[in-house]
Amino acid sequence: MHEDTEVDRVQPDSEYVEIAVEVFQLLADATRIRIVLALQDGELSVNHLADIVDRSPAAVSQHLAKLRWGKLVLVRKDANRMFYRLTDEHAKRLVIEAILQAEHTIDESPAHHA
Repeated sequence: MHEDTEVDRVQPDSEYVEIAVEVFQLLADATRIRIVLALQDGELSVNHLADIVDRSPAAVSQHLAKLRWGKLVLVRKDANRMFYRLTDEHAKRLVIEAILQAEHTIDESPAHHA
């Protein structure tokens, strides 16, 4: 197991608890979760993301600005187009774990346990 993923090394008195709350608040939006999931396989333009999450490019840009502020995504500019990617695998893992946990609220025996 990678050192940065060991769950037993984070204690309740961690100085990062309040920041973790901010990360959860940042991700407490369906569009932003969809954006993170869309970016799990790599870099995408704002327009492509807008098509995937079924929102306007302007709305997606606003969500991306918040994700960028939270350092969950990075941006690359190519001429007049902006391309976004996840900063690292942590946001993807966090969202996927939340989705898996959500399955438990709907199904007593979720598919990911099969």
